[in-house]
Amino acid sequence: MKSFIGRESELKKLNREYNRQSSFVVMYGRRRVGKTTLIKEFIKHKRALYFLATSELEVKNRNRFLISAAAFTDMHYLKNSNFDNWYDIFEIIAKYKPEEKKIIVIDEFQYLVSSNSSFTSIFQKVWDDILKENNIMVILCGSYISMMATQVLGYSSPLYGRRTCQIKLKPLRFREIQRGFNSLSFKELVNLYAVTGGVPKYLEFFDNNLGFIKNIESEILDKNGFLYEEPVFLLEKEVRETMTYFSMIQAIAEGNHKISKIASSLEVPSTKLTPYIKTLMDLSLVEKRIPVTETNPEKSKKGLYYIEDNFIAFWFKFVYPYKSELEIGNTGYVLNKIKNNLVDNHVSFVYEDICREQLISRSKALGLMINKIGSYWDSRVEIDVAAIDNENKKLILGECKYLNKPMRDSVFYNLVAKAQRIKGYDDYEKVYVLFSVSGFEDRVRKLGKERKDLILFED
Repeated sequence: MKSFIGRESELKKLNREYNRQSSFVVMYGRRRVGKTTLIKEFIKHKRALYFLATSELEVKNRNRFLISAAAFTDMHYLKNSNFDNWYDIFEIIAKYKPEEKKIIVIDEFQYLVSSNSSFTSIFQKVWDDILKENNIMVILCGSYISMMATQVLGYSSPLYGRRTCQIKLKPLRFREIQRGFNSLSFKELVNLYAVTGGVPKYLEFFDNNLGFIKNIESEILDKNGFLYEEPVFLLEKEVRETMTYFSMIQAIAEGNHKISKIASSLEVPSTKLTPYIKTLMDLSLVEKRIPVTETNPEKSKKGLYYIEDNFIAFWFKFVYPYKSELEIGNTGYVLNKIKNNLVDNHVSFVYEDICREQLISRSKALGLMINKIGSYWDSRVEIDVAAIDNENKKLILGECKYLNKPMRDSVFYNLVAKAQRIKGYDDYEKVYVLFSVSGFEDRVRKLGKERKDLILFED
């Protein structure tokens, strides 16, 4: 993998903030998602002070920040000085070459808040009195989503209203991974994305020379592997009642997508799960899906809950249920489960997400203006991809097949039949899209040439 891939939109946003007179950027996201790498790519060749806060006493962090400030301002004598407050250090930085554009990055900002609950108030004063008027760009970055949301972005935070931009960094999209791993086949890329979820740090640990299954064995199933306990670490940093959240995610992984079924599997009332579900959604671990045709999604009773993070979904399907076997070294048993069930129980669903992403990325070239995209279901049918183009009054419907053989024409005819069940779009032109990882039979290709309402996607 290339050392840095993707993130074009985030870099564009950061550069736009850099061109302001002064700016206050808040960046946050789960561990390993590439926040620090993105920041370092952005500040490359720019005048920037980068400071990484750590889990230690405030005075220790302040002394290390002073050393960074001394190096940044070329005032090396400051290293031997004593400062009992942050305000004076920031004032020195601001006054140093005031005509120059400067960037101040504080990474893992949550540690400063943990060491001093008043730090957000301290930094508010620093921003309002010193940094705001001095051609300085500030980037506060944190890994604990819940803490950053409450302590920095929340209404009750002293820093509320100061930010000029916020970026919740998510894993890389599939097309970004394609650019970084151009030596892999499309199928290999889909498998890689299905397991790593596009998290840059996870991608680094997958050795292309080892093979896909061997990587899973060494990095995820091995008790000493880098990712063996990763979801545990993620949740322990974000929530208190870890086992409740674990149980909920496991229930969803087992196929319980309605809130009532999740509650039933945990033997608790549905109303008790509402705050937990909200937290999991805020953490981008779980998402609520509504049929794309619902006109009032907020009030829809058709919502289903799915694990949003591909790696978390994989782990809860193929690692967590077999912890006993893995702890006694029976890795072969778990590997057989993965080999026999990975595609049907996991990869095929991730492929549907990839297909939606592909449709969006090519929509302009296809003459589509997509307003909403997702899927459609009712009591009798399911359609993998459903999108609405209100501008051109088109309803786009698609099926995705992750099979080892070319798609047959029966898939198209079944899709046309299922489309008849969708109500409320009689005056919309229907456009059919077929996605197949193994290509199409000749009869399907012939249909693609004959019908203007059919689009075929391969690879």
